[in-house]
Amino acid sequence: MAVRVGVLGATGAVGQRLIQLLDPHPEFEIAALTASASSAGKQYRQAAKWRVDSPIPEDVAEMTVTATDPDEVPDDVDLLFSSLPSSIGAEVEPAFCEAGYVMSSNSSNARMAEDVPLIIPEVNADHLELLEVQRDERGWDGAMVKNPNCSTITFVPTLAALEEFGLERVHVSTLQAVSGAGYDGVTSMEIIDNAIPYIGSEEEKLETESRKLLGEFDGAELSHDSVEVAASCNRISTLDGHLENVWVEAQEELTPEDAADAMEAYPSLDLRSSPDQLIHVFEEPDRPQPRLDRTLGGGMAISAGGFRESTFGLQYNCLAHNTMRGAAGASVLNGELLLENGYL
Repeated sequence: MAVRVGVLGATGAVGQRLIQLLDPHPEFEIAALTASASSAGKQYRQAAKWRVDSPIPEDVAEMTVTATDPDEVPDDVDLLFSSLPSSIGAEVEPAFCEAGYVMSSNSSNARMAEDVPLIIPEVNADHLELLEVQRDERGWDGAMVKNPNCSTITFVPTLAALEEFGLERVHVSTLQAVSGAGYDGVTSMEIIDNAIPYIGSEEEKLETESRKLLGEFDGAELSHDSVEVAASCNRISTLDGHLENVWVEAQEELTPEDAADAMEAYPSLDLRSSPDQLIHVFEEPDRPQPRLDRTLGGGMAISAGGFRESTFGLQYNCLAHNTMRGAAGASVLNGELLLENGYL
């Protein structure tokens, strides 16, 4: 029997991607859609300006959107996927957890809270046990899991593959697609024939979230990894797919061949949305590229290439589809992890 799920913020860009992924999902059944007060009471086809590259699912199109309020969501919904703006998520997500709902959230609020698991399942699935601490400390019957920022998700799996070499310092420069800013985030006059070398709060997210993801959970407390991370974030005019240039300094000798082998061997999982190969390694020096490689593994794989030695240690490039692997797909994968581990 499928798990009944709801989508908070269902009319937005990530909300639409969530619906695209959840509607055909054999383990989940969409049972609730929420949005702003202006959309509440409307059929979803009327409330959402559908922009995803596949038709709106007919059964979802006929559903009535409700307000984003625990009293408006049916009690028999077992799992909520949240794509709310962080300012709204910070207010309403705890209310849903207090009401007993389990939540897999893409919203950026509370990602760095000490008792909130920030999860990339292939990297730190064991951090899910932090939910026991969360429930004890907050008195919740529900629970909240977060996935990281889309740019963090792109490069942290590649770092996890290199941890055996003793990571000391990481420098990352991102070339981020416009879809990461949302439909109204960057105007055409801003981005065409241009690149924007600043994305508000993005650098801090890469620098802090990565250390939490690579940290250790001892059953009671999570300690962050000691690796030093410095980031520079840039918006470019690609539609989807975040490309990142990474420099790694390690305690042990780390050759391009060592890095490529470690990433190619890094395991995926058996979750429904897991790609067969988590990190696809290219031998070509000019790959990966957003237009060519963002849909590898159904948009859920990471790709890497351009490995070479540099003055600042190992250098390589990596890429992920930012609204699939980096957002909606990441939340769905965390939902599958919650299901597999008995939290639903």
